[in-house]
Amino acid sequence: MTRQEFRQPRFAPPPGATEVLLVRHGESRAATADAPFPLVDGHGDPELHVNGHIQAQLVSERLKRQRIDAVYVSNLRRTQETAAPLCALIGIHPVIDADLREVCLGDWEGGLFRMKAHEQDPVYLRMQAEERWDVIPNGESNASLTGRLEASLARLRSAHRDQCVAAFVHGGVIAHILHMATGSRPFAFTGAANGSISHIVLTAERIMVRSFNDSAHLAETIAPGDSQMT
Repeated sequence: MTRQEFRQPRFAPPPGATEVLLVRHGESRAATADAPFPLVDGHGDPELHVNGHIQAQLVSERLKRQRIDAVYVSNLRRTQETAAPLCALIGIHPVIDADLREVCLGDWEGGLFRMKAHEQDPVYLRMQAEERWDVIPNGESNASLTGRLEASLARLRSAHRDQCVAAFVHGGVIAHILHMATGSRPFAFTGAANGSISHIVLTAERIMVRSFNDSAHLAETIAPGDSQMT
């Protein structure tokens, strides 16, 4: 009589699900008091640092053999510049989804957030302790962030059932999506490395987390300080 064996199955997305590779943009240029970042709809919009362009190339090499059916970017140039090498390599034109933009830092946009973080400003420390962006004057609330990310993810799922999407986004966005998926503390997943890849699966019922902060392809480009939230 043949013995029946039950091996551990490999994960497979449920029928109708959408796989999303959340790629954090490459390192953006340094903030300085005399050259604030330009603003787009109230959001700081710096270009990539030289290091960020290197990270973008490494991301494209990592993903060029991955099945990717669509590429999404935010309306901020650092995501678009990071996605450009991959899009050129695989022949896909990126779709801009403004709801994937970074958390609004209110009065601390334009690079001021980084300076306040460096100074360990009391408001910055309170923001970290309370895990709320709106501790910053005119900063975005967690509820607002949840609302627009839910809307964006719903559109992705509707448009790309049984497909895989690469979404080039921001550190605060990645952190919040994984918070939404897991019910973690709001800031539990902050600090994803520039150019890192996090993998989620969208179904009608939930967001499934497959990986966070995969940065093996970036080892030589990761330097102290390049995991700033914005």
